[in-house]
Amino acid sequence: MKIEQFEDKGLAHFSYAILSECAREIVLIDPARNPQPYYDYAAAHEAHIVAVIETHPHADFVSSHLEIAQSTGAVIRVSKLLGADYAHQSFDEGDAFAVGKLTFRALNTPGHSPDSISIVLAREGQDVAVFTGDTLFIGDVGRPDLRENAGNIQARREELAAQLYHSLRTKLMLLADAVRVYPAHGAGSLCGKALSGANSSTIGAERAGNPMLRQMSEADFVRELLADQPFIPKYFGYDVALNKAGAPAVRQVPRLAAGAALASGVLVVDARPEAEFKKGHVAGALNIQQGGKFETWLGSVVGPTERFYLIAADEKTREDLIQKTAKIGYEPLVLGALVGAPAATATLPGLDVARFRQHPHAYTIVDIRNPVEHRDEPLFAGSLNIPLPELRERAGEIPTDKPVVVHCAGGYRSAAGSSIAAAALPGTPVFDLGEAVKTFQPAAAAVQ
Repeated sequence: MKIEQFEDKGLAHFSYAILSECAREIVLIDPARNPQPYYDYAAAHEAHIVAVIETHPHADFVSSHLEIAQSTGAVIRVSKLLGADYAHQSFDEGDAFAVGKLTFRALNTPGHSPDSISIVLAREGQDVAVFTGDTLFIGDVGRPDLRENAGNIQARREELAAQLYHSLRTKLMLLADAVRVYPAHGAGSLCGKALSGANSSTIGAERAGNPMLRQMSEADFVRELLADQPFIPKYFGYDVALNKAGAPAVRQVPRLAAGAALASGVLVVDARPEAEFKKGHVAGALNIQQGGKFETWLGSVVGPTERFYLIAADEKTREDLIQKTAKIGYEPLVLGALVGAPAATATLPGLDVARFRQHPHAYTIVDIRNPVEHRDEPLFAGSLNIPLPELRERAGEIPTDKPVVVHCAGGYRSAAGSSIAAAALPGTPVFDLGEAVKTFQPAAAAVQ
């Protein structure tokens, strides 16, 4: 038996291939959008993919389960509660199947979603691993607030949090301490609050060290779990629906020649470095840079019904951006992807940081960090907190009687935020504090 973990660092996503060496057969769990790494793994081991298991319809990425099943003949197994629109076999508590000397059995573990399952892997009758999806993470547990308006079964966050309390304690914690825990996400995922940087653990280690598994009442668990959850990107509900339906193979994105004319009124997402963007860009373009978590911020700022153009700095970057766009199912929204900015008539001014440091009161300061960051790590007294995912809708709340300075925690988000504010506030100077924000200390940054 071999367990191979595949990691998508951009989305902090883990997927798995479990190989039965005696049968030369593979079971996949929660595969990413691109199926090729799994095909390559199967070919390298002269094995066949015979099953794909989805722990739930994921909100943060598009799975390739349907594409893999259509290409390989593998059986898709999911909970009947998911209401899948594609051919599948129900896989719920009491269900199990064997591959060689390995047995896979399902546990219904609702909480992150009503249809979540965990998969216990046994070898010759001995439990060796559990694949917990978004139910149990390393050092954390899944968030319960993503299914209030999405999926086949919808439920209030309080109800799901209570279910998660019992799934953890009456299902997963009944497994032996030595059973290895393999989650669907690691540190950086928006599917939890405080995930560890580790990629696996054991039931015993989580029982002893996971703060959400300590002794507490259901009411205290629900209260603590619901507090300070991260924002919900615009694309999450869209991906739940797409995964429930089964996503087709990635669609081709039109590659446009440099200098191609763009249709008027269509959103432009310019992923070039912020320095290049500020020197010249299409009027109204949004600067979501290729570095960082591009796919997460694209799906947080741009809605799943908006069409847009995609601009890259070079050919290699263009292909990378298209792949990242496809990971969240947004590639059908791209009218065209091109290298370099055509008709770059707009610019953004540079900020005189020294002057800003001396006279912060002369500017309207917009903090686009998340509310928890703004609350716990205040930088500028009197700043206006509008989180980046809400800025396009709320930019009209920004006063225009002073120049505007936009900041985040490190400079990546403020590049996008300043481009949004500049497009929404014509005639008002908008500046990006950028990486210079790191040089400001809370005690010295108060507005006079």
